[in-house]
Amino acid sequence: MLTIASLLSILFFTFHLADDIVRGIEPGTATNLTAVPIYVVWLYGTLVLLERRSGYIITLLGGLFALLPAIAHMTGKGVGVTSKLGHTSGHFFFVWTLIAIGVTGLFSVILSVRGLWSLPWRQSR
Repeated sequence: MLTIASLLSILFFTFHLADDIVRGIEPGTATNLTAVPIYVVWLYGTLVLLERRSGYIITLLGGLFALLPAIAHMTGKGVGVTSKLGHTSGHFFFVWTLIAIGVTGLFSVILSVRGLWSLPWRQSR
């Protein structure tokens, strides 16, 4: 379940970043490429480090990271009635990705904490 939730968070996050750039909320500059290494580490932790402490920590941080767009847009720029987004096509998709990222991100956090909790605290020598 954690793998699927984390992969969905990554997918929705990339959709959302692309949508932000297309709408002009984020500038379409090379600084947006800093997200690529973040996604790669998150993907590596999800697929390669599966069921290891480091994998759980990466997916936990990724899940927390996935909560940021919803918080940022719902409390700041981008979604309010007076925002420029309110009168554009595709507003439903924009808001839906915020909700989907938040749901899958929080679910990933819960599953990561559960996985970390179930690991032994110390390994016997």
